[in-house]
Amino acid sequence: VQLQASGGGLVQAGGSLRLSCTASGRTFSSNIMGWFRQVPGKERDFVAAISSSTYYAGSVKGRFTISRDNAKNTMYLQTNSLKPEDTAVYYCAAQRFSGHVYYTPAYDYWGQETQVTVSS
Repeated sequence: VQLQASGGGLVQAGGSLRLSCTASGRTFSSNIMGWFRQVPGKERDFVAAISSSTYYAGSVKGRFTISRDNAKNTMYLQTNSLKPEDTAVYYCAAQRFSGHVYYTPAYDYWGQETQVTVSS
């Protein structure tokens, strides 16, 4: 099973990026999938997750939108109104069994990092 994340880049404050996470090896249409981010020296933080509902960290609610296309086995994170504090390495992840949405250890599969840098 592989998760392939893409879409990161350098953007000015106020700009947008769309991150994608494509799964191969199995389908995750009925599994919880999520996005996390990490800055150097800090823990990996929850950003957003999707099951039959969507969940967001308070810091991104109203600016980020998580979605999925089950036909393409792909999850997206539309990031709008980006701020310098959104700068981080972003990871996508998926759970084998439904667990705590916000809890990092509940996720069994992780994609490689994609860097998001927001300049002021």
